[in-house]
Amino acid sequence: MARLTQFVDNEVFRAFATYATIVVLKMMLMSVTTSYYRFTRKAFDNPEDTQSFGKAENAKKFVRTHPDVDRVRRCHLNDLENIVPFFGIGLLYALSGPELSSALLHFRIFTACRIVHTFAYLIPLPQPSRGLSWAIGYVVTFSMAYNIMKSVLYL
Repeated sequence: MARLTQFVDNEVFRAFATYATIVVLKMMLMSVTTSYYRFTRKAFDNPEDTQSFGKAENAKKFVRTHPDVDRVRRCHLNDLENIVPFFGIGLLYALSGPELSSALLHFRIFTACRIVHTFAYLIPLPQPSRGLSWAIGYVVTFSMAYNIMKSVLYL
């Protein structure tokens, strides 16, 4: 069984851990951003979240949707749909023994794409900036999956 020190000494694994941590923290920050938008736009999903704004009818008017809150939530959902697969596939890729330069290229491009995607979504920047940043990140994840299958697939 591999010891933990073997992973810590593996430069590719350390690179993966670094970039995975960056994108997971970015994804976690989206929860805080959603809360910020909810409070500043006074748009909540649940009646109990509005109690600080008054009682009964006064509080009910804050149970509503707001386009800015919906935009942040869609951005967060897109993170979940892309970062979770990156985390699993990236871990397998890091453990499959790729060259450090190739791994760094994959990890850095994906991380940059997710950050650009977030800014493109929240500012919002004109298309195709958001679409391209999503597509390039998605291709990077598929590239890692292809490399895993090419190097360690047993059928």
